[in-house]
Amino acid sequence: MKRSLILAIAAVPSFAAAEIEFSFYTGNQTAPASDISVRGDDLAPDDDFRIRWEGLPFEWPIYAGARITKWQTETFGWGLDYAHNKTYPIEGELPAGYSALEFTDGLNTWTINAYRRWPDMFGNATPYIGVGLGLSVPGVEVTYLGNTTFEYQVTGLAATWLAGVSYPINDIWAVFGEYKGTYTSNTVDLDTGGTLSTDIFTDAFNIGVSYTY
Repeated sequence: MKRSLILAIAAVPSFAAAEIEFSFYTGNQTAPASDISVRGDDLAPDDDFRIRWEGLPFEWPIYAGARITKWQTETFGWGLDYAHNKTYPIEGELPAGYSALEFTDGLNTWTINAYRRWPDMFGNATPYIGVGLGLSVPGVEVTYLGNTTFEYQVTGLAATWLAGVSYPINDIWAVFGEYKGTYTSNTVDLDTGGTLSTDIFTDAFNIGVSYTY
């Protein structure tokens, strides 16, 4: 009994030492071209074509994200990340019949991430890396011959990877810069009965601020 009590007390400091970190970020986000596949629709014909995307990250609603991280130890953490990615087709490049095909109200990703950091490796600066898996939940807007699908859908899996450096302002606030990539596999259900599928990558160079307690 006494030994168990001593072990329980000894475990308290390690639990209390865990940090909870809230982060907000924005930056310059882009997306390369992707292949589109339309199948089984009552209106749009089966088709395969390629769309070149642009992110327009500073047009409203801006590209941004937020995450909460629990640092279990000085070097390892995990948490939830939300990113409001954006993809607009290059103007004038939509196939005949389409007046809209975009994820501009967010090619939103929700992922559970794992992180590794190296505290104070470069003076006060702390480099870190992270990877995560989750879901793609975009704001879909597809219009073909006047018929529009306009809604949020869970369209498939999402993955993310990142690397950056954080720098403390004081004991609770820090700023950071990072590269962040995402991959989403999307199958959209169209209101006219078919599906539209595409796999999209995004790249972003972010700046952000974190609060830790």
